[in-house]
Amino acid sequence: MKDLVSNQIVRYLRARQVEHIFGLCGHTNIALLAAIEKSASISFVNVRHEQIASHAADGYARVTKRASVVLTHLGPGMTNAATGVANAALDSIPMVVIAGDVPSHYYGKHPHQEINLHADGAQYEIYRPFVKRAWRLDRPHLVAEVLDKAFTLAESGRPGPVLVDVPMDVFSAEVDVASFDKVIANTRSLAKPSLDEAVAEQIVGNLLAAERPVLYVGGGIVGADAAAELAEFAELLSLPVAHSLMGKGALPDDNPLVLGMTGFWGTALVNSTTRTADWILALGTRFAEADSSSWYPEYTFDIPATKLMQIDIDPAELGRNYPLEIGALADLKAALMVLVRVARRLAPAGVSRAALRAQIAANRQALKDRNAAAQTSDDWPMRPERILSETREVLPADAIITTDVGWNKNGVGQQFDVLTPGTFLTPGGFATMGFGASAAVGAKMAERDRVVVSLVGDGGFGQNPSVLSTAREERIPVVWVVMNNNAFGTIAGLEKAAFGTTYGTVFGNGEDPMYTDYAAIARAYGVEGIRVTSASEFKPALERAIALDEPVVIDVSMVNVPTPTTGHWNILDIYSPGKRLAHLATY
Repeated sequence: MKDLVSNQIVRYLRARQVEHIFGLCGHTNIALLAAIEKSASISFVNVRHEQIASHAADGYARVTKRASVVLTHLGPGMTNAATGVANAALDSIPMVVIAGDVPSHYYGKHPHQEINLHADGAQYEIYRPFVKRAWRLDRPHLVAEVLDKAFTLAESGRPGPVLVDVPMDVFSAEVDVASFDKVIANTRSLAKPSLDEAVAEQIVGNLLAAERPVLYVGGGIVGADAAAELAEFAELLSLPVAHSLMGKGALPDDNPLVLGMTGFWGTALVNSTTRTADWILALGTRFAEADSSSWYPEYTFDIPATKLMQIDIDPAELGRNYPLEIGALADLKAALMVLVRVARRLAPAGVSRAALRAQIAANRQALKDRNAAAQTSDDWPMRPERILSETREVLPADAIITTDVGWNKNGVGQQFDVLTPGTFLTPGGFATMGFGASAAVGAKMAERDRVVVSLVGDGGFGQNPSVLSTAREERIPVVWVVMNNNAFGTIAGLEKAAFGTTYGTVFGNGEDPMYTDYAAIARAYGVEGIRVTSASEFKPALERAIALDEPVVIDVSMVNVPTPTTGHWNILDIYSPGKRLAHLATY
């Protein structure tokens, strides 16, 4: 029996239990859109810019732990979506991008919107630097097999996006449904590699013999859904846990063994503890530059003086930035189950480190004391520390937080307690402005019963405010807190520190400050907008916004101050050689 390729793609997606497809129409993909409309179980989430689609799909995949689906048009549709797809790639988020393309029989004629200045029929190559694989399907009989491979590849090994590029005539071609019957009968997931018992014994033995051991965890723990196993292992051996930005929340921040975030925006105790450790076991982290203070040994990690063991699902990350004593390729959830079993055998009574726990508790209290004045300040524009503190007070423990970049990302990483693993969504690898506002939509669609709040700067929210149109259309009750400092604040502080100017980073001027009222913009989209005019108004406004259970934008003016840091970033040396600048400047 034969059927249209577009109908069979939808049939396959239903079999994979895909519920939402994020995207934007174009003349090359409307055949698939028409087929989606006939499906009772799949909805098309319509956006006004393809970057919103890829970021929303990213947020959805982070929460569901399954590959999300993006549908885009050729040419500008693909290039618009590319930023969000690259962001997902660098943060190891599974995603399947289905893109329409020019008709397969029009090669060389330069049909409408084709990107062909280098080669004909080659638009899929745009994605090659950042997707795990890019396919172009010129024959209908290949669609089923490639689509199945695409989902498997996106979700296996180190997860990430893949591209399935389909000429528009192939969507509308007929295909034998037997090819889809075959792949629909295929397994939906692959068994993942675990850790060898003997290797686990070496790792646990080294940690037990260490005087100053540290667990260093990254986003791989969250992606592998291994938070419970991590907590059991750390508690059994009383191991202090430091984390990267992406690893925040792998253990709840109120756990007595959590040190905090390392690197440029890390705190003194965290960076000192990781720098002076004798053994570190790294789990699911790539030792990124900001997390590692540009790999300078005097700030965060002094390896190989500190001996390093590392477990990751991606062999390319093992020993990438630091030499290893032990490197192991394994799924982190499976590996930690083995480590817990071995630890219980080698240390049946567990390990007690009362002095360490007391030190962590004292440091945590000292940080709170240091921030107390700012967190209660009535200053206007509002102090960012108070915005974060009161947001934490209002939100339930399992609320999902998305951030963009700037104070909302760096400050949350350093000062905001994430109390439930997997509820902190941030653009770690690509540090993309525009991520937080759109990812919140995908996160809320994945977890309708959770409160979802997006903490974003005005620079980030201004990238794609049309996300409000999608939220209204889909009735998605996200709350956006726009921390509005009328600037690209972090970069303004960097330029001020290095060059004594904020040229090109601050909006407007003394005669026309160009303050943007995002609450008014929200109302223009038919969404509730609240403009806070004093520090005392913020907390009640957030409480009201959550209670409304509808999309709400809260615009709050924020003072321009730098996020404190004890780490380092090499760009400071490049811009100001020999000066050893340690902080961004207030401006």
